[in-house]
Amino acid sequence: MSLIVTHRPSPNFNARKAPVSILVLHYTGMETGEAAIERLCDPEAGVSAHYVVEEDGAVLQLVAESDRAWHAGMGAWAGRKDVNSASIGIEIVNGGHEFGLPAFAAAQIESVIALSRDILSRHPIAPDGVIGHSDMAPDRKQDPGERFPWARLAAAGVGLWPAADAPCAIVDDVGSALKAIGYPVGAAISVDQAVMAFQRRFRTSRIDGVADAETRARIGQVFAAYRH
Repeated sequence: MSLIVTHRPSPNFNARKAPVSILVLHYTGMETGEAAIERLCDPEAGVSAHYVVEEDGAVLQLVAESDRAWHAGMGAWAGRKDVNSASIGIEIVNGGHEFGLPAFAAAQIESVIALSRDILSRHPIAPDGVIGHSDMAPDRKQDPGERFPWARLAAAGVGLWPAADAPCAIVDDVGSALKAIGYPVGAAISVDQAVMAFQRRFRTSRIDGVADAETRARIGQVFAAYRH
């Protein structure tokens, strides 16, 4: 599809301290897209993203890719603590869990895919560097949520999605495997929190933080795809 980007500058950015290696997908989590965009452009709010994708598929650019937008907070991924410096952030207009986690519109997802592919063509972001906000902040965030079509994105070349029948070994040391994938398991993030974030993305039939046999098998499949 032809990607048309409208510029809507936000004042909320500063200089990067690292090269781009991560793409972070969010939902806006507000009642309307207009309210979310206003907040992302409000200097008092102190938050921003590089792009916003509206429900009809329209794409807005708020911050230049060369600059550091403020979308990742204190999250971490694969040992990187300043994710803002190392990432490009896309906010997808969706009310999120607070407003019933509406389905993502088809036109919106098509634009997310086109925009992501465009970003990946310009930056050395590996497939395992395409993540959700909940992946890097399992203790605080749920977005883009369990209704987000990660498998569809992977099929279009954005991120990874191991097949359900991919061979794997059932993981025994869940915490170590999740940390190797990239999850920030440690003093501030418990294994249970990381498991729940993992389930929210890779095993949506059960999101309870319990590493049962099926979850551990799925962790094994993702571990094999991400790090080996």
